[in-house]
Amino acid sequence: MRPLKHTTLVVVLACFTITACKNGENAKKAIPKTSEVYTGTASVSQGPATVLTKNLLECDRGRKAPIGTVTATDGTEFTVPADVHFTDATFPMASNLFNPCTQVEYASDEEAIAALDGTDIIEVDADGKVITAYIFADNYFEMYINGVPVGKDNVPFTQFNSNIVRFKVHTPFTIAMKLVDWEENSGLGSEANRGKAFHPGDGGMVAVFKEASGEIIATTNADWKAQTYYTAPLRDLSCASEEGALRLSETCTTQDSNDGTAYYALHWQTPTNWQAADFNDSQWPNATEFSNKTIGVDNKPAYTNFINVFDNDKNDAKFIWSTNVILDNEVLVRYTVK
Repeated sequence: MRPLKHTTLVVVLACFTITACKNGENAKKAIPKTSEVYTGTASVSQGPATVLTKNLLECDRGRKAPIGTVTATDGTEFTVPADVHFTDATFPMASNLFNPCTQVEYASDEEAIAALDGTDIIEVDADGKVITAYIFADNYFEMYINGVPVGKDNVPFTQFNSNIVRFKVHTPFTIAMKLVDWEENSGLGSEANRGKAFHPGDGGMVAVFKEASGEIIATTNADWKAQTYYTAPLRDLSCASEEGALRLSETCTTQDSNDGTAYYALHWQTPTNWQAADFNDSQWPNATEFSNKTIGVDNKPAYTNFINVFDNDKNDAKFIWSTNVILDNEVLVRYTVK
């Protein structure tokens, strides 16, 4: 991981006066003084991205999932909302648990597993045990086991879906996942919602890992590591701060609006080899847990059809994210199963 440089960005729009002469009279127009101060390690962009792909997936009643690029004030270019492998055929697609976009909607996990023929199982270790992962991600995930790609979400944005990923591996093994809260307003971390054109959406991911016997060997919780790599939209740069490895935006407003074209975004370069088992994540913050109510899944059959899996009465999985489930749009998470 490349060492982060401490940088200071000061954007100052100073008050100035434009004087014009018309009909022998001076007309003066004053621009109010504003000041935005950001002190941190991120690169800063302002305004919308240049859209490269208008929509990754056509889905009935689904939101468009664009991919764009922004150039930060330091000249660094970033892909927003994240650099993903959705169109990469070499990265395995997860199996459907519940997917309204394809109308493959199983009523139970048993029914979904029975529909699989075994060709979906990715071999991390050829003689390893078969592990089954059940994942609900708002909105998108890519999963690696010991650095090997094993499954990506079938739907980048909506409709809301859930997935199964199966792989063969020896224990211990390391799970690494890229999580993305998608955006309709590319580069501005927002979507049209609740009557506003620029509404900051929220994220959240829950997962359960089982052995062939059905025993749960891992669930998402605060023991996982989670680090933020894209935060938006920000009206005021000074609200963002850092405490050690924590990238904080808890004091930033999440209020929506009808004009967010001048909003800011913070970007961090993803570290090299972050997916690998031997990557050092010891300085990353722990994941933050969120309730079902906060994530808003109680009316989503992609989740509620499988309460027996996700809300197991003996080993309840938790929704996790970084510290800000609304403004943080790209989050990397890791966990080692002993």
